[in-house]
Amino acid sequence: MRALLIIVLLAGLAGCAQPQRPVPLTIIDNSIGMKFVRIPAGEFQMGSIETVDTLLADFPTYIRDHLAAPDDEQPVHRVRISKPFFLGQFEVTVDQFNTFVQQSGYTPESIADGTGAYGFNAHYDPSKTERQDAFEGRDTKYSWRNPGFVQSGDEPVVNVTWKDAVALADWLSRKEKAHYRLPTEAEWEYACQAGSTNRHMGGNKPAALAEYANIMDQDTTKNWPQYADRAAQYSDGFAYTSPVGSFKPNAFGLYDMLGNAWEWVSDWHAPDYYSRSPTEDPTGPQSGEVKVRRGASWHTLPIYARCAFRNWNTPETRYTLVGIRLVKEIE
Repeated sequence: MRALLIIVLLAGLAGCAQPQRPVPLTIIDNSIGMKFVRIPAGEFQMGSIETVDTLLADFPTYIRDHLAAPDDEQPVHRVRISKPFFLGQFEVTVDQFNTFVQQSGYTPESIADGTGAYGFNAHYDPSKTERQDAFEGRDTKYSWRNPGFVQSGDEPVVNVTWKDAVALADWLSRKEKAHYRLPTEAEWEYACQAGSTNRHMGGNKPAALAEYANIMDQDTTKNWPQYADRAAQYSDGFAYTSPVGSFKPNAFGLYDMLGNAWEWVSDWHAPDYYSRSPTEDPTGPQSGEVKVRRGASWHTLPIYARCAFRNWNTPETRYTLVGIRLVKEIE
């Protein structure tokens, strides 16, 4: 295993608590070609003070009645990440997940339980079905190998369950005699903010996401025209997932923290957890029904592409929008 020490200029954003000088960025490779960035220990303000009104001010095409109040992002609370950790510089790719499946013999849940996964139906015709969406499933024709659109090996793997993500981490841990795992929700948000207090790495305005995130834009809405007014008003050339690292990184050197694929984290979700979260290294509720996913996807409207935004699914969910980013602990 080799470690690279790279000097990167972390550009400060207006109104952000961003470093203003070059700092060392440590990147390591693992045995199957994943790159990990060393994230320093530190403190941050987790959550947001957003209201429906503050969001509508920057997203005027949205309808108030269709926009839920972001109550589970509150209250804002101080969190201390007590130990540095390595976080995947990129989302886990199709090729990397395939290496895991081939070498470990693991059967992903979309295949193992015989129910398949969700997928994009390129031949969807709204006049011939009551469904008003081009996604369909579960169906055995869909899996991590086939989300309904063609992916290259360097695009993020999707249609993977929470259990699939944990199985990958456990296999790497055994293989390398190290400790891989999913990030906690607090670690994920801390890494996404990377010293900023803004909505996202480009600032607060929706248009700034064009440089940083593959989200729902005018390319995507060719298949979902009902979202054209609320989608990003630009085209980035990607109607579905994009090769990892196609956009700019955040100040920690992490790519696609917003957009491309949602990312499973380790925590159970509870809407009131922030009001009782411990300050140091919170790990979420001890139990629950749904697991948190973070970071938005290629099919996410820009109003939800925020570092503080929370979403969730049942652990067995396998969906065309959800993928993986791993932590490697520093021994």
